[in-house]
Amino acid sequence: MDLFKEILEGNKVAVAKGITLLESSLETDNILAQNLISNCLPHSGNSIRIGITGVPGVGKSTFIETFGKLLTSNGHKVAVLAIDPTSEKTQGSILGDKSRMHQLSVDENAFIRPSPSSGTLGGIASKTKDSIVLCETAGFDIILIETVGVGQSETTVSNICDFFLLLMLAGAGDELQGIKRGIMELADILVITKADGDNMQKSAIAKQEYQRALHLFPVMENGWTPKVAFCSSLENTGITEIWDTIKNYNSQMTSSNWKSENRKRQNIYWLHHTIKEELGNKKYNALLSERKLEILENQLTKGKTIYRILEKL
Repeated sequence: MDLFKEILEGNKVAVAKGITLLESSLETDNILAQNLISNCLPHSGNSIRIGITGVPGVGKSTFIETFGKLLTSNGHKVAVLAIDPTSEKTQGSILGDKSRMHQLSVDENAFIRPSPSSGTLGGIASKTKDSIVLCETAGFDIILIETVGVGQSETTVSNICDFFLLLMLAGAGDELQGIKRGIMELADILVITKADGDNMQKSAIAKQEYQRALHLFPVMENGWTPKVAFCSSLENTGITEIWDTIKNYNSQMTSSNWKSENRKRQNIYWLHHTIKEELGNKKYNALLSERKLEILENQLTKGKTIYRILEKL
């Protein structure tokens, strides 16, 4: 049986093999990957894509495990695409997200795939969009995309998901970020994590701060009013309410046709992104093979600006 048919039947091993194929840099693998995506596309799209981000230490993995277990207990099939940062020095990634989700990783209705960011900016891996297509083809109806988690620059994920969930900490200076534009104005819900024990009062204050801050942002184009909530992943409180909010959002956006139209806009965004990326890579590899990069490096060290160098290419 070929890889596509195995994915269509919901084989999680086949999905993992497919994503590995997508992430390969070999030209022969790239051709196979594109054929695989072409076969899968007609069977994709039937999911809620949820982007999840937040600063390191906010508890993304713990939240996703608790949230994911709630979803699978309600009969959903959940795919988690977790992005890990790639070391600039070694080009390696720890890919430890799966090991932190002990219960979800052994759930038969869940699939967890950590992937290296490979230097891609914006908090997601370059092949994340195609990985979503494979997961949807395999029958996963909830896709959770966990970003690297480096803060305000993680806005690219909003161009790949239907619902954007931002996790925040109380009492860690994050409240001040409420008056800044950036990642916060893209969030459909702000969730204050670790709202338990002695942290409850801080969480309540933070919630008020965020609610006030959201009033400074322009009204969302889709008419949605961003929510603020808090939860405790360890005590499993507030998680159901967050899921209720997401279901309400999905219902509104589906009935208004916003979800469908937004996905079309996202596809156009990724077309432009891929054209720029692929043409840039081809030009770079051509310069590399023609041994012209050393000449350009010498021009740079002699005081010529990067932009002047690029003008001549």
